[in-house]
Amino acid sequence: MALTQRLEFRQSQSLVMTPQLMQAIKLLQLSNLDLTTFVEEELERNPLLERASDEAGGEAPAEAGQFSDRDGEDSSGSGDADGFGGSGDAFEPGQEEWMSKDLGTRAEIEQTLDTGLDNVFSEEPAEAAVRNAQDAAPTTYTEWGGGASGDEDYNLEAFVAAETTLSDHLAEQLSVAFTGAAQRMIGQYLIDLVDEAGYLPPDLGQAAERLGASQKDVDDVLAVLQKFDPPGVCARNLSECLAIQLRELDRYDPAMQALVEHLDLLAKRDIAALRKLCGVDDEDIADMIGEIRRLNPKPGMKFGSARLQTMVPDVYVRPGPDGGWHVELNSDTLPRVLVNQTYYSELSKKIGKDGDKSYFTDALQNATWLVRALDQRARTILKVATEIVRQQDGFFTHGVAHLRPLNLKAVADAIQMHESTVSRVTANKYMATNRGTFELKYFFTASIASADGGEAHSAEAVRHHIKQLIDSEEPSAILSDDTIVERLRASGIDIARRTVAKYREAMRIPSSVQRRRDKQSALGNVLSTALSDRSRNPEPA
Repeated sequence: MALTQRLEFRQSQSLVMTPQLMQAIKLLQLSNLDLTTFVEEELERNPLLERASDEAGGEAPAEAGQFSDRDGEDSSGSGDADGFGGSGDAFEPGQEEWMSKDLGTRAEIEQTLDTGLDNVFSEEPAEAAVRNAQDAAPTTYTEWGGGASGDEDYNLEAFVAAETTLSDHLAEQLSVAFTGAAQRMIGQYLIDLVDEAGYLPPDLGQAAERLGASQKDVDDVLAVLQKFDPPGVCARNLSECLAIQLRELDRYDPAMQALVEHLDLLAKRDIAALRKLCGVDDEDIADMIGEIRRLNPKPGMKFGSARLQTMVPDVYVRPGPDGGWHVELNSDTLPRVLVNQTYYSELSKKIGKDGDKSYFTDALQNATWLVRALDQRARTILKVATEIVRQQDGFFTHGVAHLRPLNLKAVADAIQMHESTVSRVTANKYMATNRGTFELKYFFTASIASADGGEAHSAEAVRHHIKQLIDSEEPSAILSDDTIVERLRASGIDIARRTVAKYREAMRIPSSVQRRRDKQSALGNVLSTALSDRSRNPEPA
C-alpha cells in the first residue's frame, strides 16, 4: 500500500465555548451577593449598560411558577426557555453568530438579534413579587429626616457605629501596661496571634527567635497579657483560660486546680474519678462543676467578630389557593439593568475612528448578552426550584420526615437540562418556605433502602428519625446504636450500625455511654435539689 497525499473535506459539529457563554455559565453559580457585585463592576466598565430606573417597564425575566399537588404539573408557562444545556431558545446552535459579526446600524442590529435593544427587566412582576413577599412578612419603612428610606443615597451603614475588635481592645491596654518599646513589640506580636475566641497558639517557641528576644521576656509579657480584659484572654488552651478566670475570682485552690487539669473526666461525666482526684465530697464537687459552667470558655467572642451577612432567599415558596404551592423569584435579588440604546444611537452617528467604533460595538454586544444571560439565569432558577418543590411536596406538607431521596439527575431529566446546570443553579441559592429557609442543595439527599422492599428513604429523614428516637429515650433505658438499628428496621428502614453511628456523630449526639452519664448526672442534680429544698422546708407534722 503506497503512501500518498490527498486533500479531503470533512464536516463535523463541535461545541465552542465562547467567552459570553462561559460568562453565562459562571452567572448561574453565583450567589445573589456575588451577582450584585459582578453587575456593579459591569456597570462601571460598560458605558452602554445602565441600571434600570423604577419607571422602566418591559417583559419580566421569569413569571412565578405554580405547582399544584392535585395535577402534579408545572404551570409556570416557561417551557420554552429550558436554560443552559437544555433545548431552550437562549443557546441554540448558530444563535451566537451575532457575537462575531460586524454590527452596523441599529436596524441591522435588531434584525440580527431578532429583538429590540430595549431589553429590560419588567417592574410589574417585580412589584407583584414584592407585594407577595410583604404579605408573607410585612415590612415597615421608616423615614429619616423627611426623606424616604428607599432613596438611593440612603445608606443604613452610615448610622452603624464601628465595632471595637478584640485586637484593638487589647492594643489599648498594651499601650498602658508597658512603656518599653521592646515589651510593646513583643506584646503586639502576641496580640496579632490571638484568634477570635481569645486564644493564642499552643506553641510559642518560635516567638522569641523571630523577635530576637529571650524566652523569659516573652513569658513575662505573656503573663501581663493574660491579666487583660476580658478575663481568660491570651490563654493557650481551655484549662489555662479557666484557670485565669478562677484566679481573677480568687477561687483557684488546689481542689479546683485538680478539676481544671482533668477536664476530660468532666466531659465524660466521670464524677466519681473527679471527686477522688479533688478530695471533696459530692456536694463540693457539684458546686465546683457549677462554678466551671459559669465561666466563659471563649472570652474573645464578644469583641469584633465578623459581621454576619443576612441570608436573602432567592426563591419564595408559599401555599397556593388550590392546595398546591406557589413558587416565585425574589425580585430583590434580580439585578435590573438595560442597554442604553439612545446613547449608542447618538454615538454611532458621530464615531469616525475604526478603533472607537469597535470599542462601542463590543460594549453593545457585552451589554446585550449580559441582559439576556441575567434573564435566562432567572428563568432557570425558577424552573429548577419549581421542580424541587414538585419532587419534595411531602416535605412542604408534612415535614422533614417525608423528605424523599433526590439527586441531580432526577431533576435534570424532568426539566430537560444537564446535571451540571442543575448543580450550578442549586449552588449558593436559598429557598424561603413555610418550614424555614433552606439551601437548594438541602433537598438533594442520598437514599437508604427499605427493609420491606418498598420505597427508599431519604438520608435526611433517617437522621431526623434517629434524633427523635434519642430525644424520647428514658434515662433508665438509653438506646445503643444496635437498638436504634433494630427499631429503624422495624419501621421499614434497612440501615447498618456504622451508618447510624456516622449520622449520630454528624448531629453531635454523644454515644449511649456518654448520654447515660449525662442523664444520670442531670437526674442526680434534680434529686439533690429536691432533697435540699425539702430539708429547708420540712412538711408540717
